[in-house]
Amino acid sequence: MRADIKPGPPGHASITDLTVRVPASKVPANYTPGPPRWRTPEFIFYAICFILVVPWMPYIPWAYLNTPRNPNYPLFRPLLSDSYIRGLLVDDSDAQYRSFRSNIPALLGLAGAYFFLRGTYARYLVPSQPQGRSHQISFHLLASFLLLSALHGTSIIKIYALLLTNYSIVKLIPPRSALLVVYTWAFCALVLFSNEIYEGYSFAAIHTSLSPLDAWKGFYPRWHVSFNITMLRIISFNLDWRWANFSQPGEASSTLLDSKTRVSQPHTLASYTLGNYLAYILYPPLYIAGPIITFNDYLHQSAPPPDTSLEFVKKYLYRFIFCLVTMEFILHTLPVVAIKDAHAWQGSTPVELALIGFWNLIVVWLKLLIPWRFFRLWALADGVDPPENMVRCMANNYSALGFWRSWHRSYNLWIVRYIYIPLGGSQRALLASLLVFTFVALWHDLSFKLLTWGWLVVIFLIPELSARQLLPYSKFGKEWWFRHVAALGGALSILMMMSANLVGFVLGVDGTEYLWSQLIGSWNGVAFMLFAIGCLFVATQVMFEYREEEARQGIYRRC
Repeated sequence: MRADIKPGPPGHASITDLTVRVPASKVPANYTPGPPRWRTPEFIFYAICFILVVPWMPYIPWAYLNTPRNPNYPLFRPLLSDSYIRGLLVDDSDAQYRSFRSNIPALLGLAGAYFFLRGTYARYLVPSQPQGRSHQISFHLLASFLLLSALHGTSIIKIYALLLTNYSIVKLIPPRSALLVVYTWAFCALVLFSNEIYEGYSFAAIHTSLSPLDAWKGFYPRWHVSFNITMLRIISFNLDWRWANFSQPGEASSTLLDSKTRVSQPHTLASYTLGNYLAYILYPPLYIAGPIITFNDYLHQSAPPPDTSLEFVKKYLYRFIFCLVTMEFILHTLPVVAIKDAHAWQGSTPVELALIGFWNLIVVWLKLLIPWRFFRLWALADGVDPPENMVRCMANNYSALGFWRSWHRSYNLWIVRYIYIPLGGSQRALLASLLVFTFVALWHDLSFKLLTWGWLVVIFLIPELSARQLLPYSKFGKEWWFRHVAALGGALSILMMMSANLVGFVLGVDGTEYLWSQLIGSWNGVAFMLFAIGCLFVATQVMFEYREEEARQGIYRRC
């Protein structure tokens, strides 16, 4: 089994150091970490605050909300299900995570069948071929055809038709022409909107004689839902092909290249073939949900490494299991998703309302992290290292910019390469951010709620961008007051980020508006908000010191 690349020559990344970290970046020239503050009176006080406050955060919703004594209990009780643990109920009301949770045995079987097929293919079907790129690509093509046939049934015809149409047109357009960029975005936008409107189409709608093809829909008929991610890979191939025509190809592909070089270093023009294109677009471990990997990166990793071990995959497997168990514990003890879905929050105190929102966001974070880590684990065991999507815990962020760098990181890296930098990057940060988050919202869902979320994120970026201009670290970073002013700004930034994500992924506009009206509509609510800001101020100070500790250890993540 291909798993863990052992340390390579100096200057190359070792995959064993990158379990869930962002590869170390260059530390800014004006940044030097100070001496540790953990044992100072200030941070001892912060530790006491953590000890006194943090245990109440799960206890309050568990003791006061998850009980028949709660007047709203009859409203959300029908959304709770019987657990595999006798005598307990589980909040399995989130449809997205329920789909993954109930299909874990099937996904494990699918991954097992994939590795069995790979071993059989290597041993019996192509025994004379060297275990190199051609072997990997040909296997990925075979495995992806079988996977899509099982998942989507006859809809595989629609998928291949779209992919072949794109490839044919791309190869007809002069690669150096700006028309290729226009076509790429127009084609993907058309497919995105058409899939949403026609819900994946039907053969009968094309012609009545084709209606028998609609009979076998596969185990996952909604192929058009996962095609959003496929669309990102189409854009990656098209633009990587275009840019390769302006660049000198790199040396032979190697998994010893660091992750940034694998993305940016083009291949020879002869490498952008139909076989490589289809193998990349439909790569089985990452096809369903990602993480997203660029075409250049995939092809650089398509040849086996010189030496492998299981150490890294085991370590990553333990992390995945820990996150899965954590999610199960939350679903069995804190029915916050059911409370949210049933709008069963009438009469709740400000602190209860705030914790309902907070734990819903934690559930959102975990319900995305767990599937992404499952599929990344599958890819890692196959010898391909896609980016880690969730670099930091949701509760370990104080910066809106840093939060979006560490949330769905592979998507963030994709956006930076194919949208943000071409739009001007940091030179036009606000305009580029507005267009980026508009795209992100529409890509997730063609709804007003997500569009509102995207625009709110951009609005909430303005204070942070302004503060960085007015109080730059390079000028004021060594002042005694700078850290405390920045911590207050971080506390307010956390509140804004939580509000935006509650709108987009949890409560919607009306629910978030009600939450804030209760939090600031009474003296009790105002008192709690001041207390909450104080707690977030303390938490931000600890996060600052945690970042300093990372820098002392030579880790710099820019988030």
